[in-house]
Amino acid sequence: MSKLSWMWFLLAIVYAVFFSWYTSFGGPLTEEEIDYYIDTFNEQNPDAPAENRTNVRRFMEQDTGDDFVVVNVVGRYEKPQQVEGISPDDTTEEVLAEYMEYMYVALVSRASHPIFAGAVASQGNFFLNAPAMEHWTQAAGVRYRSRRDLLEITSNPAFSAIHEFKIAALAKTIAVSVDPWFHLGDPRLILALFLGLIGSLVSWRSQNG
Repeated sequence: MSKLSWMWFLLAIVYAVFFSWYTSFGGPLTEEEIDYYIDTFNEQNPDAPAENRTNVRRFMEQDTGDDFVVVNVVGRYEKPQQVEGISPDDTTEEVLAEYMEYMYVALVSRASHPIFAGAVASQGNFFLNAPAMEHWTQAAGVRYRSRRDLLEITSNPAFSAIHEFKIAALAKTIAVSVDPWFHLGDPRLILALFLGLIGSLVSWRSQNG
């Protein structure tokens, strides 16, 4: 096998490894998994309203097995609420940083990550039948490899221990799951184009050098 053939082979291996890590192949949640995660949710949230429990089950039962995005809009407290582990001198940003310290590791280890995030540029652009929804602080979209990955993150006891920090920092929040979805910046496409460009440039240089 020539050097160029080896190069293309190695580039293909790199892409295959990334694609297999970044893509969900587990399929939709099984009934056994749904029952397990429901039991875990009930244990972690014994006071959750019946409507919340119904929505959680529906979210699992409608699983496509594919990746999806959670769009979050949040309004922060100026000062965080006082819960165990938070001192009076802690700022809202510091409390959220404690929460995200767990979340970033949990997300990246499961090929999940933010796809956009930013501060709210203006308040009250347009609202319909949404009282008290005029003022927000930040918005973000987080891509999850699968619903199974999200449930693994949120059912982890470490998440339960740190979730109070999020509650203490946020005055209000809306989280909406979007599935199916698409965007033009899929890393699988970007990596394929990047590796293809590298291979093409090396091949051209080898043949014309």
